[in-house]
Amino acid sequence: MTMNLHLIIPLSLSLCLLDLLIRSRPDVFVLVGGSSVPYPCSPPYASFNFCDTSLPVNNRVSDLVSMLTLDEKVMQLVNKAAGISRLGIPPYEWWSEALHGVSNTGPGTTFGGAVPGAVSFPQVILSAASFNVSLWKAIGQVVSTEGRAMYNEGHSGLTFWSPNINIYRDPRWGRGQETPGEDPYLSSEYAVNFVRGLQDVDGDSSDRLKVAACCKHYTAYDLDNWQGVDRFHFNAEVTEQDLDDTYQPPFKNCLVNGNAACIMCSYNRVNGVPSCVDKNLLIGTVREQWGLNGYVVSDCDSVEVLYDSIHYTQSPVDAVADSILAGLNLNCGNFLASYTAKAVAQGKLSESKVDESLSYLYTVLMRLGYFDGDPSSQMHFGSLSASDVCTVEHRELALDAARQGIVLLKNNATNGLPLSQPTIKTLAVIGPNVNVTSTMIGNYAGIPCKYTTPFEGLASYGAKVLYEPGCSNVACTSSSMIDAAVKAADVADAVVLIMGLDQSQEREGLDRKSLSFPGHQTDLIMQVANSSKGTNKPISLVIMSGGPVDVGFAVNLSEISSILWVGYPGEAGGQAIAEVIYGDYNPAGRLPMSWYPESYTELQMTDMHMRPDPTRGYPGRTYRFYNKGDTIYEFGYGLSFTTFSHTKLSAPSQIFLHDQQNIDSSQTSEHGQEVLLEEVQCASSNFNVKLGVKNMGSIKGDHVVMVFWHASKAITSKGAPKKQLMAFERIHGLYPQEEAEVVFKLSACEHLSYVGKDGRKLLAIGVQKISVGDIEHHVHVHHHRNSPNL
Repeated sequence: MTMNLHLIIPLSLSLCLLDLLIRSRPDVFVLVGGSSVPYPCSPPYASFNFCDTSLPVNNRVSDLVSMLTLDEKVMQLVNKAAGISRLGIPPYEWWSEALHGVSNTGPGTTFGGAVPGAVSFPQVILSAASFNVSLWKAIGQVVSTEGRAMYNEGHSGLTFWSPNINIYRDPRWGRGQETPGEDPYLSSEYAVNFVRGLQDVDGDSSDRLKVAACCKHYTAYDLDNWQGVDRFHFNAEVTEQDLDDTYQPPFKNCLVNGNAACIMCSYNRVNGVPSCVDKNLLIGTVREQWGLNGYVVSDCDSVEVLYDSIHYTQSPVDAVADSILAGLNLNCGNFLASYTAKAVAQGKLSESKVDESLSYLYTVLMRLGYFDGDPSSQMHFGSLSASDVCTVEHRELALDAARQGIVLLKNNATNGLPLSQPTIKTLAVIGPNVNVTSTMIGNYAGIPCKYTTPFEGLASYGAKVLYEPGCSNVACTSSSMIDAAVKAADVADAVVLIMGLDQSQEREGLDRKSLSFPGHQTDLIMQVANSSKGTNKPISLVIMSGGPVDVGFAVNLSEISSILWVGYPGEAGGQAIAEVIYGDYNPAGRLPMSWYPESYTELQMTDMHMRPDPTRGYPGRTYRFYNKGDTIYEFGYGLSFTTFSHTKLSAPSQIFLHDQQNIDSSQTSEHGQEVLLEEVQCASSNFNVKLGVKNMGSIKGDHVVMVFWHASKAITSKGAPKKQLMAFERIHGLYPQEEAEVVFKLSACEHLSYVGKDGRKLLAIGVQKISVGDIEHHVHVHHHRNSPNL
């Protein structure tokens, strides 16, 4: 009779008894077959309180954490979280990637069966070149749709460790391709919009997430392996001014304005302290100042590095305890699973700190609906399936993203681009990147839906294509194939040289030593150009790369009629390149990083200072501070097949600011050119700049309008940037002679300020110069002190 009791006890009561038994003896109560349950909170485990979707998330999280033993808890603190069979919770892999499309770089994502591939967008550096915030958000939305669909199909997790928003400080960095570029404002705007698209929660009052994004790598990380210095051992010596002014803004915006659910701490040390064990950076800044609504994860094996590689701690237990106490919640690696319980047993860590980390982790999973049962039955995103991956609309967006990012760097008036399709009967297509596939998608990529190579794209326009690689690969260690390439160029009506780099030259773990074309590539370009002297034959140089290349010789070579930078343009890159070359798309991309000559490599890559230092001949970094003046192309440069004019329609000539009410003017710190930002009432600092833009040419095209602040010499000597991006907007599809208006909503406090040497923000006062293209506008910022207290 006892054995058959479950046949007559109501189901609800049975489940209540089950819950009580598990809570009373969690160490011995194991349900057979629980590990085979595909989703948490599936029957017969749906009666637990943590599965009750009507309860507040924090209540559900508290309930789940309270049910776990310490041994179970510590196994949840690593990327490969163990299953808890007695609660019907399967293992979960936290590590998935979605840098520019769902990627199988992380073990949480697989391709095959119903999902053989996913859309591969251009590498981030090229998407950033579009200067189009709506595009970045749209890419994020497509990536999250495909990621969520793959999760529903059992091919992916819900936590994606993207985007990479480190500042591209040095053009040699192998991972610069993954970033939005060298400017903190541009990088911040990219981070916010991509994350909002990825998490896709705009307009929803709930705290749900479509997928969870992660801002990485925090912070001051932009060196992988240069002259024997690797990222594991590198100590980034950074001033407070540079940290707050350059390295931190993208991360702050990613969390504060993007509301990203995760931040990843980096391998390197910052001023002697490893990022993943820096309590000031993690708890003090990320949690308390920026209000992270999510979890902190280590870069993979960063906790192990603390002990094994740099010997920062005396034992593995110390590495674990110190990391968790500093604010780390999840270890990509195994150290937290191996040593956390020992840290608690030795009194170096309280179990309550473990519970705190678990709470952050489970809160994110609750917001994702991970504990809501079978995803196909969920109201949000449950209907997404394999049919929502690689759709025509998604692939078209990948093509459009490549088009929008391509940058025209040079174009001769007489024999430049676009090529005239009827007159080009024979086209020589030369170079090691002509017929590539995986090169086009860069790193952290998955399996694309379908490739269109540059060769296929150009061949589709009908000309007879003579293809000669000229080099066996981008390393181009031999010149034996150059003669055949020159012969093809000699008999063709036009030549397209597709040169550049690939992951053998720049990638994670590999920084470049040189900014020049590898091997014999320059020789190949020069010989093709020299053989065409006097012919006026169109010769287009297409550079496929993440980082900049020293093309100074080609800029000054008249035989090279045009130069295009196409980044790593994604799965549809070949079609986008062909459309630009033949004029079906008018390029409008702008460089998100400066291009330097080879002499730039004389700078030590390990020098993290952004500002110039005349006492040691140091020129500074990026367009904001670099003062040597020998750039090949500056940040924001890009041409079009047409020309655009700018007209200033309205802008204030004066702005009046007042002190905060509680500021005593006798104690203020004004020195004629600036005032502490914290002392000023910023509510009245907003102003608008209204511009007219007109397409003056005969070809329809997009146009990127960029607004810059030029600081006076009086404050650049104190560390203000000599030039700084204030705002930008991409205007779409202006027809010949068509005009458009654009209004920039600016703030003196936000856009005319900089970080002082002590890390406090200073507002520039006096006459300030603002520029848009060839327009210069001067605005006088007045600051009125309060009357002294009597």
